[in-house]
Amino acid sequence: MASYLKNVAIIGAGSIGKIILDGLVASSRFEITVISRKASEATFPPGVTVLKIDYSDKDLEAAFKGKDVVISAVGAKALGDQKKFVDAAIRADVKRFIPSEFSVDSRNDAVLQLLPLFGPKNELIKYLKSKETDGLTWTGIATSALFDWGLANGFLEFDIASHTATIWDEGDKSFTFTNQKALGEAVASVLVHPDETRNQFLFTASVETTQKDILAALEEESGVKWTVNKTTTDIQVTEAVKKLAAGDFSGAFTLVRAAVYGNTPGLHSNYAKEEKLGNDVLGLQFETVSDGVKRVLNK
Repeated sequence: MASYLKNVAIIGAGSIGKIILDGLVASSRFEITVISRKASEATFPPGVTVLKIDYSDKDLEAAFKGKDVVISAVGAKALGDQKKFVDAAIRADVKRFIPSEFSVDSRNDAVLQLLPLFGPKNELIKYLKSKETDGLTWTGIATSALFDWGLANGFLEFDIASHTATIWDEGDKSFTFTNQKALGEAVASVLVHPDETRNQFLFTASVETTQKDILAALEEESGVKWTVNKTTTDIQVTEAVKKLAAGDFSGAFTLVRAAVYGNTPGLHSNYAKEEKLGNDVLGLQFETVSDGVKRVLNK
């Protein structure tokens, strides 16, 4: 394989895709093409090529021609489209496919029981393995939730504006998160180290912590005693399932949190202790919870 994978196509440059795109742009090592639907009005940084297509098999193959790697960062509603992307990548002689993981481990049975929505992710990993003989390599990246990103936008249920936290169960379960900059660096590193990351599912982490530790760091940095709303895994999961059944997609976000915060056996939420981290291969460093909290609060 070439010394590194230089020519990059990204599909799905939304919230997570933008983080990855920003990381690749910051490295200044790659020729980047964003592939979007014709109706999209999204804008992208200077120097990034944008191809607007209708996602037909023919258009995908043409868009992938000459690319070393295809990165899929599509959202949940488009996960089922990824097999079509893989097939087009093979026809276009793409060397590497990076599927839309970038979250909790989609191969974990306990996670999949909580999040059946991630079933297509698991199926795609199996599909990629079956296509290794066709010359396409792959790399999956499990980040757990994103720490600083999720603190800033409230996804992790620490409301900075109101100084209110929702704490699950006792709040002392240990887990890992990845910072958004580390996600971009991880993807860039996969492309720079194609042989070391070939046909692997890699776990990343930036912090190892608990909800209580995050709350303590937030209180210390803000100088304010936060209001705590206590809840349980059972309450959160039951409500999330009801929401999804009623067509409220916010239930899926709750279930992603449940795969980290929840007390369901077998989740393996602490990648540093329960999985083999890819940090060394990818050149990623740990930081303290306090470091991340200071960065978010002092923006």
